[in-house]
Amino acid sequence: MVDSGAGVAALTRRLAAGLDAERLRRDVETLASAPRSSLRAPEAMRRAQEYVTGELRDAGWEVGSAPFDVRWQVGCTDRHGSRAMPLKLRLHRRLRGTNIVAELPGAGASDRPTVVIGAHLDTVDGSPGADDNASGVAVVLETARLLGQLPDPPAVTLALFDMEELGLIGSRVVARELSRTRRVAGMICLESVGVFSDRPGSQQLPPGFATVFRDATDAVRRAESRGDFTLVVHRRSSATAAKLWQHAAAQASPALASITLRDPRPDGPLGMLIGLAVPPANHLGRSDHASFWNRRIPALMLTSTANFRNPHYHRSTDTPETLDYQRLAAVTLATAATAAQWPGHDRGRPTDGPAVT
Repeated sequence: MVDSGAGVAALTRRLAAGLDAERLRRDVETLASAPRSSLRAPEAMRRAQEYVTGELRDAGWEVGSAPFDVRWQVGCTDRHGSRAMPLKLRLHRRLRGTNIVAELPGAGASDRPTVVIGAHLDTVDGSPGADDNASGVAVVLETARLLGQLPDPPAVTLALFDMEELGLIGSRVVARELSRTRRVAGMICLESVGVFSDRPGSQQLPPGFATVFRDATDAVRRAESRGDFTLVVHRRSSATAAKLWQHAAAQASPALASITLRDPRPDGPLGMLIGLAVPPANHLGRSDHASFWNRRIPALMLTSTANFRNPHYHRSTDTPETLDYQRLAAVTLATAATAAQWPGHDRGRPTDGPAVT
């Protein structure tokens, strides 16, 4: 693998020939036909799982269904709407769900470090979840098609997580189990990546954000607070990967604007605890990448910032026609190129630190 921007640019141009924005639209429309939840809408979730499994297999991936059964998990409610975090907290007595995990044939040797690309398949109660998170799942599926065309299969693991909306339940399981059996070089999380707006003032910022994250705030304000970019959230451990993703997004046609935002917290349990004391930092850990950060695995979260841009967030109006599929295609292209050339991918290292569940 090549860790240079030039290498990513060359791969991005190569992958672009196989990219299809209409496939992304089809995937979103199929997935967002109804709310999906193993807890509240199990039949719709089963159909969604069957669909993504079929698409991944058609793209040449080996796909596994990974059921889990966990007890006494601290999480949150999946009722629709926006609530303050303390009002969402729940203690789940028992949860049963299923993750979908896939790898390319010949790329899954246990001594070869992998890069995880993941998105959650479930929705909140009552929302079809086109942006949150059929958009992220569609990017995973299209990334599978692009990477499956490469002659040398990259060591990439695809994961569609269950029960993210209940508190990252499925990704906690995947992060724990995968780190026991493979060296994990990094993780890319797709979280609500399909909504964009060129209207000035369409991008909002969380309370306290401007004080803690001045560089990102300045970048948003220079663009007249337009919601026309992808936010790339990273930590020190994944800073180089964030820059590579940004470089690859700039190679798309048309180019996709992006803003990188460094979470100053360390990987591992300490970073999770600091987030409890610094509320603005909590917004940077609101998806499945946090399960990997908590195990000291370098990770990125890609997002169009959900409720800070999308008026349909967690509502029944989060439907396919609200997404920008050309920009979603650019997100796909940059994600595929970055995963295939993740910094230090061929060197890898075992994950360390205490288990966090």
